[in-house]
Formats: sequence, structure tokens, C-alpha cells
Amino acid sequence: MKKVAVFGKPGSGKSTLSKKLASETGIALYQLDSMLYQKNGEQVSHESFEARHDEILASESWILDGMGLLGSFNKRLEAADTLVYVELPYSTSYWLVTKRLLKGLFIKPEGWPDGSSVLKGSVQSYKFLKLSPKFWNDKFLKRLEAMSENKNVYVIRSVKELNEFVRVNVELEKRTLGKKSI
Repeated sequence: MKKVAVFGKPGSGKSTLSKKLASETGIALYQLDSMLYQKNGEQVSHESFEARHDEILASESWILDGMGLLGSFNKRLEAADTLVYVELPYSTSYWLVTKRLLKGLFIKPEGWPDGSSVLKGSVQSYKFLKLSPKFWNDKFLKRLEAMSENKNVYVIRSVKELNEFVRVNVELEKRTLGKKSI
């Protein structure tokens, strides 16, 4: 687990999971929304984003959290050795976007780009959730399944799995590495 892509629908807990994963492993975390948007909330140029994204992919280790641009997403899936797809039920994702919106009125949400409106971002999240079945679907799951032949692929389907993922998988990784070094 050196190059980790964490992705899924809006409001699914990707940023919180990624932060915990980075903290436990010491791997650098890059939150794509923060790379995609300037401090004033405006989007950076596609060229600028792609250049920074490619620079990160070329590094020895990373955790990339989020979707970013579609072309970069596909590159990330290929470059990663570990894929973490957070596939919570839609009702849970809608609730978590709403919870983030309400909480965001007082505290900047985890992984939220500086200067970006929580209200505007939440409306975008609701719109993206409505369109998500066109992308996050059985065809996409089959694509991930095919990738599991040469990568570690995790599909998280519940809040319980989300909350336990880092503890269970980082501990397992450490035990496996410990056995290999003996």
C-alpha cells in the first residue's frame, strides 16, 4: 500500500478516511478538490491540475482522495497499487452531504477547498449524486473487479466498514510486512 486512490460518491466519508489512512501510514495525502480549486473557490486550469496530478503519480507514494477530472481519474486507477471505492447506499450519501452542509455552516468540512462555499459545493454534491448512477454502476464495479488481479481493491459498502477500514487494513498490512522482513 504505497499508491492509494480513494474515490466514490460525494459525502461518502472519503476525506475523513483518507486523512486517517495518511496519519496511520505516514503516506502523503493529496485532496483533489483542494488541487482543483483556488483559494477563491474558482477552478484552476485543466493543464495546471493535470501537471500537478502527474507529478504526484510519478512520486514514490501517495494517497489521492476524490475524483478530480475524469482523465486524471483513469490515470490514477492505473497508477495506484490500492483502490478504495466508497460505495455507500445513496440514502446514506444524501444524508452525509446534508450533515456536512449543516456542520459546514460552523466548521469547514474535512478536505474542503479553502475559499469554497459549502452551500454551493453541497448543491453541486446533490446534483452529482443524482447523476452518479450513470458512472458508479455495475459496469464500473466489473472494471474494478478486473483490476483486482494486480491491485488491492476494496469496496466499502457501509458506514461500519468505513469506520473500521483503516484499523483493519493498516494493521493487516503491518503484520504482513513484518512477516516478510523476518
